[in-house]
Amino acid sequence: MKVALPNRPDWPEILKSGNRIYIGSNAAVPNALIEDLIANSKDLHDIELVHINTLSESRWVEPQFSDLFKVNALFIGGEKIRQAVAEGRVDYTPCFLSEVPSLFEQDIMPLDAALVMVSPPDKYGYCSLGVAVDVNLAAVKKAKYVIAQINPLMPRTSGQTFIRVDDFAACIVKEQVLPELPHYEPDKITERIGQYVAMLVEDGATLQLGVGKIPNAVLRYLHHHKDLGVHSELITDGIIDLIAKGVINNRKKTFHPGKTVASFCLGSKQLYDFVDNNPHVEFYPSDYLNSPSNIARNHKMVAINSALEVDLTGQVVADSIGYQFYSGIGGQVDFIRGAAMSMGGKPIIAIPSTAKGGTISRIVPTITEGSGVVTSRGHVHYVVTEFGVASLKGRSIRERALELIRVAHPKFREQLLAKVREHYWVPHYQKNYPRDVPELGAIGFLTLTVDNQAFDLRPLNPADERRLQEFFYSHTKETLFYRYNHYPTQMTREKSCNLVSVDQSHDLALCIVRQQGSVAEIQAVGRYYLCGDNQSCEVAFVTREKFHGKGMAKQLLTEMIRIAKQRGLKYMLAMVRADNRNMLRVFESAKFERKPSEEPGEINLVLTLDTPQ
Repeated sequence: MKVALPNRPDWPEILKSGNRIYIGSNAAVPNALIEDLIANSKDLHDIELVHINTLSESRWVEPQFSDLFKVNALFIGGEKIRQAVAEGRVDYTPCFLSEVPSLFEQDIMPLDAALVMVSPPDKYGYCSLGVAVDVNLAAVKKAKYVIAQINPLMPRTSGQTFIRVDDFAACIVKEQVLPELPHYEPDKITERIGQYVAMLVEDGATLQLGVGKIPNAVLRYLHHHKDLGVHSELITDGIIDLIAKGVINNRKKTFHPGKTVASFCLGSKQLYDFVDNNPHVEFYPSDYLNSPSNIARNHKMVAINSALEVDLTGQVVADSIGYQFYSGIGGQVDFIRGAAMSMGGKPIIAIPSTAKGGTISRIVPTITEGSGVVTSRGHVHYVVTEFGVASLKGRSIRERALELIRVAHPKFREQLLAKVREHYWVPHYQKNYPRDVPELGAIGFLTLTVDNQAFDLRPLNPADERRLQEFFYSHTKETLFYRYNHYPTQMTREKSCNLVSVDQSHDLALCIVRQQGSVAEIQAVGRYYLCGDNQSCEVAFVTREKFHGKGMAKQLLTEMIRIAKQRGLKYMLAMVRADNRNMLRVFESAKFERKPSEEPGEINLVLTLDTPQ
């Protein structure tokens, strides 16, 4: 059955000066239609042209067309549009992607025409919006006139993507190769960020990912996960291999189970071929797919987004650099909020710790003057850099600042702490900033299993102040006596602060933590203090009672011996009460030898270290 197509557009018949038109988005910009309008506009003037992100040469913003078009960008995509906004030639209207359709539907931005790109019609007269449904569908439904560029190269996608030919006021048939994104080569920083983010993703989680180096790096480290799902405004090439391997199978999804759902896709021709007539991938409009309440219907929803800077309270700047608007709000808040509402969900901001070749910190004391907060300090649960994961949910301003300083670049940590002390966000006695322990390995912590439970062995850091206080008050009198040789009755916040604020390059303080989402509980602490000769250190441990005899002290001691050797120390010393048989066993199993002691009831222990050459 041959479908009759409408005539080519007669632009002066369809449009009048001062009308508002919408043009299609992302990889589906109808460039041929726009060129046709420019060439045949005749006496048309002051057409307001509205769009979101566009992968295009964006000729409509060039100065020679300023009499024809007045452009209003709802998302700034590409350097040409960014420059035009900076010069005041293009307006920028900030809005959540989930709410853009309502601007058209509620006549806040009434549309006289929508210019979109579609696939060829099937035998029943239905075209597909293809690789970009997002806000295109709402524009098509609401505009007085729909003018289409029928592109034989546009994939035919499944989901809520279809529009009938007889809904078009006019059309042209013109091939247009879909724009492809460059291949993002991973670097060491993004690889490390990808590792940390992947560690936050549980089996059975549903993912939202953006575009760029960091999302690609995350996907590279998910190949050993199981039963992942996708509910994302955007999908890219990275999902193809994971779907082929069965890692992404959408089996455990609680909303649209069995389907990868998206609003648009950006990538290579391989991706566009992958979604073409693929019933396992469905596209839906932004007001549905980006709705936080719909996102939250996915259990274990993990939203992974990026930012330009994050301040020490957790405020996220994502659309501007100072007074210069850079991109837009897009779907970040939609997905961060939806993931926060999800059962077991994790809203994540993932960023490199520095910008401009390492010369400036992306973690800042206060946001840059002129910048706007896109995602509030109450929205984000995790901030990830190449230096680790900062857990913010349920944390005070003091704890947030210390967590974020911990994942900032080491060369900026001291000045960040100095800045927050000026505002009393941390107390006057908080003098040390978080430090790394490089000898713990590339990711800065170890994973271990005790009683079939997973734990992290990592450095104690200043943000652990309250956790250490809770740990102290969990001990029995017997444990306190064995650890301190008397019965301490109080652990003030100041004392706890001093104990966790360790110069890890000099002394050493490690802990074993049970981490479940944003909940962290210290189970054991081991530390050594460097002696005055700089060749020996004194060691001590304490373990939560329920894990006595489970091997935690042994694992801490093993790591501390390894680090002491690496640092070139010659001896490790310990003083243990004679009646503390369990602790004596731990030390003696590590080859510590008993030495005479001047204190009655106390045993001195010494380990001679064979330091590596």
